Amino acid sequence: MAVPDRQQLLQSALDLPAVRVLAARLGPDFSPAVLVVGGAVRDLLMGLAPVDLDLMVEGPVAALATALGGDQLRLHDRFATATIELEGSRCDIAQARREVYPAPGALPEVEPASAAEDLRRRDFTVNAIALGLTGPSRGELLFAPDALTDLDHRRLRVLHERSFIDDPTRLMRLARYAARLQFEVEPGTLALAQQAVREGALLTVTGPRIGSELRLLAQEPDPVRALQMLAELGIDRAIDPLFRLRDASVLVRALSLLPEVERRERLVLAAALLGAPAADAAALLDRLAFVAGDRDAIVAAATRAESLSARLEMAGQPSEIDAAVGGAEPELVALAGALGPTSAAREWLLRLRHVTLEINGDDLLAAGVPQGPAVGAALGAARAALHDGEAPDRASQLAVALAAAGRADQRP
Repeated sequence: MAVPDRQQLLQSALDLPAVRVLAARLGPDFSPAVLVVGGAVRDLLMGLAPVDLDLMVEGPVAALATALGGDQLRLHDRFATATIELEGSRCDIAQARREVYPAPGALPEVEPASAAEDLRRRDFTVNAIALGLTGPSRGELLFAPDALTDLDHRRLRVLHERSFIDDPTRLMRLARYAARLQFEVEPGTLALAQQAVREGALLTVTGPRIGSELRLLAQEPDPVRALQMLAELGIDRAIDPLFRLRDASVLVRALSLLPEVERRERLVLAAALLGAPAADAAALLDRLAFVAGDRDAIVAAATRAESLSARLEMAGQPSEIDAAVGGAEPELVALAGALGPTSAAREWLLRLRHVTLEINGDDLLAAGVPQGPAVGAALGAARAALHDGEAPDRASQLAVALAAAGRADQRP
């Protein structure tokens, strides 16, 4: 790949809202030098819209963060890094540094270094590229050996043989980038990855770090391919024998059913645990430091999808579909629908769950229904009638509810 025109590449970076604000606040002569680094530069060179924005500074991070004056500034002194919000975008800032890993899988010890040295400690050559924003290197493209050649040939290559040993989470990033960028894995890198997996490299990494990488993977534009890459490399089994995407077509269908506003990463991870025993799935997610809400939703979807699918297969009327779903979360319904009853699941996800009654419990209490189970039963009857087109307005819903409450009161 030929090095692009300096001014043209700089302008493409400045067209990004966060970079434009950054450049305006710092000015072209700000010192120490500030560079955009990693995936953002890679994506600009490929003509893509960057997903992440990482900044490198050849000096103290705190001075740059203070000069930017952005929102929600957080400093991390141990690693000489910071995060800051600019124009609604999160920017990760790191001081140019070299890293030493005291043990395989351990967090690195860092010390200041030049930008050129910093590039050589990164995960893959295509991410070892930086673009100067301030100072003498403004508009200059810096890159590690093979970076532009590998980008031109669309391949992923590590920068040194111990890369996956020093930081085994790079194995999971390899799967993410291969899926997102549709790059091939360079043969030597593939051999190193397979060797690291065989030799148990992931066992040297803490559960929370693996969980963090899994959450990122589940949020990829093509999480199905990312999970397939984990399987091809043997990473899924290395994480846990339970963690395996058994049928990619099920997840494809489930994702097509789930509305975009929902937590699709929960669905992705549930599909990789489909059919696992609930206690074992929960224990795995606890080890990976998933918060309780995500853990419970993923476990419910993974362990209850088959039974809900069977109930939805038997449901005919809209009221029966709604009753079958009960209080299930959307990702559970989507996964259950992907196992067979797609029409029923789609009907609930897109329409039925949004239907609301024009009456509530206070209306029934005001009409003389005693507080207790009869109120819930009455509202359930009114909701069923509304779904089936038998109680379209407030008056008819109240009539159905009061009749149901009367029947409920007569039960022994």
